[in-house]
Amino acid sequence: MQEDLKIALIQSSLAWENATQNRKNFTEKINSIDEDVDVIVLPEMFTTGFTMNANGNKETMQGETVQWLLDMASKKDVAITGSIIVEEEGAFYNRLLFVEPNGVISTYDKKHTFTLAGEHKVYKAGDKKLIVDYKGWSICPLVCYDLRFPVWARNTEDYDLLIYVANWPKVRVDAWSTLLKARAIENMSYCIGVNRVGLDGNNYEYSGHSAAYDVLGNRLDNIEVGKEQIEVITLSKSHIKTYRDKLQFLEDRDSFSLK
Repeated sequence: MQEDLKIALIQSSLAWENATQNRKNFTEKINSIDEDVDVIVLPEMFTTGFTMNANGNKETMQGETVQWLLDMASKKDVAITGSIIVEEEGAFYNRLLFVEPNGVISTYDKKHTFTLAGEHKVYKAGDKKLIVDYKGWSICPLVCYDLRFPVWARNTEDYDLLIYVANWPKVRVDAWSTLLKARAIENMSYCIGVNRVGLDGNNYEYSGHSAAYDVLGNRLDNIEVGKEQIEVITLSKSHIKTYRDKLQFLEDRDSFSLK
């Protein structure tokens, strides 16, 4: 088990529906990280922006972006996570990938598709929560709109870290910031959210507000609003153990099952 886990949060603008340009952009950003990190977190739909044009931007699990992730993870000896558009068996998914340097790929299909934008009409919702065991850390990665549904994120697995990747627009960003902090506090878990910046092809503005919180809801990062930025933070297992042992709030959580 690794005591500390170093995470790089990449808050970035995205080129609209241009996977080649976005891969180039993130290659440069990842290569600019001059310290050893364990996990790199990219935004939701990091190759395209949040588009409903799935057919025009679809990839497969054997496609260029998955191969790029495998190559970058291996080259930098780091796990990389973010979501892309994947077509599988005739259906489109907003699929989060957690790619480890040894070539292992874990996937999570966004459960809560964003009905306000019609995402539910284009993308098939997932129904399985993902818990990744990486370097002795138990990690639960989720996608954007999932943040509004605390039951789905509830820490019944005793995970250590909750990650949200997002394209969360500026107009509702107060909810994003408030709920990220709440998820950390209620689950006694580190909680990280990585959101994009800039304008998308539908002229929606994104201000970032990417952030990292400890189990008490204390802010750990210094990411600036509205700017492209890479922030590296260090998480500690002893911090989790200290406050879970002292406060024991998770011992009083409700027992339930999802149907």
